[in-house]
Order: sequence, then C-alpha cells, then structure tokens
Amino acid sequence: MSDPLLEVVEVVKRFGGVTAVSEATLDVKEASITSLIGPNGAGKTTLFNLIAGVYRPERGTVAFAGRTISGKRPHEVARAGLVRTFQQARALTRMSVLDNMMVAGARQPGENAARVLGTPWGWRRRERELAAQAEELLALVRLDHLAGAYAGTLSGGQRKLLEMARALMADPQLIMLDEPMAGVNPALTQSLLGHIKSLRDEGRTVLFVEHDMDVVHDISDWVVVMAEGRVIAEGSADSIATNTEVIDAYLGAHHDLDLADFEGG
Repeated sequence: MSDPLLEVVEVVKRFGGVTAVSEATLDVKEASITSLIGPNGAGKTTLFNLIAGVYRPERGTVAFAGRTISGKRPHEVARAGLVRTFQQARALTRMSVLDNMMVAGARQPGENAARVLGTPWGWRRRERELAAQAEELLALVRLDHLAGAYAGTLSGGQRKLLEMARALMADPQLIMLDEPMAGVNPALTQSLLGHIKSLRDEGRTVLFVEHDMDVVHDISDWVVVMAEGRVIAEGSADSIATNTEVIDAYLGAHHDLDLADFEGG
C-alpha cells in the first residue's frame, strides 16, 4: 500500500471532565478503504469531527497530504480535498435535490459575484457542467427521478444518499463517510458498496464508520478499532475479527466467537 494520505498523531479531545478521544493515532493510506469501528461511545464520530475541523484537538496533530490541518476550519479542510458526511443527513430542505448537489460543486460560480457579472458566459458554462455532474451522481444513487423535488420531501434513507452524492460533488481526494449505509435498503447498499470500491480503484481514499461487520469485511483494506476514546487495534478485517481485545470491547468479556457473529449497535 502507498504512503499515508491522512495521519492522526496522539490526538486528544475532552468535553468537560470527559475524555472523548485519548491520544488516538492512525494512518489512512492513499487509494485505500479504511473502516473505523467500535462500540457506541467509542469516540469515532468525535474523531471524525477532529479530522474535519469541526473540533480542535487539545493535543496532537492531524496532517493531510503532507500538510498539517489541525485547527483549520471545516471549509478550509474541505477545500484541501477532504470532505465528510454525517450520521444524521443534512439537507437544504427548501431547495431542490439538484440545487443541493450544485451548491457543493467545486469552483461554484455563485461564490464570486464579480466573476459572475464580469464573465456571464463562463458562469453559464460552469453551471451547465455542475448540473451535468450532479445529474450523473444522482443517477448513481438512484435519486435522479427526484432531482426537481424539494430535499425536505426525501425519506431518511434518501437524504443519506443525497449527502453521499453531494460530498462527491467537491471532487475530494479523501471522503469520510459516517455510517453511510444506515437507513438504506439492502439492495441499494450493495450498489453503494460497489461504488465505494470504484472510488478506490479511481485513486480516491475512503475512511468510514460502519457497524455491519459483513460490510466491513467485504470492503475494507484496513480496519481501525476504537474503544473508550482510544485506538485499541488495527489490521486486516480477518485479523480484527478474531482479536480478543476487540471482542472484549464489544461484548465486555471473552467469548468463543469472533466479530463475524456480532454487529455492534
């Protein structure tokens, strides 16, 4: 595997007297799929927020593509090529599905009024390019028939799909997916897993939180396990499935089974 694209080194985050992330260290290799797993309350989403700039670490560093991004704001991290989705899908409910997609596009012409007024032909061309890109991604997640609908009318599962497609509009180098399969029907889950694999094949990098161990085993090049705010193990899906420390973290005591028999809630 290639050199790390993302490097997290001894990151710490506290909320009052609670240490949510405790000296967490992990690498994410370029053009790979890394799963971040662990029981509820392990600190996975907090770590995502630290990487994405939602929170600032109290100690430790986060580096992306060889540059330190610790302390940068979320939009600065996103512009660097690292985007993320959320456990609870976030949509601009009073805008159409297509418009939700287009506002996330790279080199969005609406960000610069002077450029729009000065070169209206360039603005229109870029709008057409963004619309085509958005329609292609919506078709990928089977939401193209809802392009003109208000995002607020989508179901919870459909909003998950919209958020994932919208993240790809930014053409990221690394995409972080926080439980992307939650609320998505099984048939569509298989389609999405195939697309995530294709992202890796195209040279993109994926880091995602997932509870379904069948999904983790099927898709992961590397698995990182958190418990009580710490990274307690990492390795291949096969090695993690039989790691007694990992099983103890999920079940609380040694058991004669592996994680293939258990899906953490």
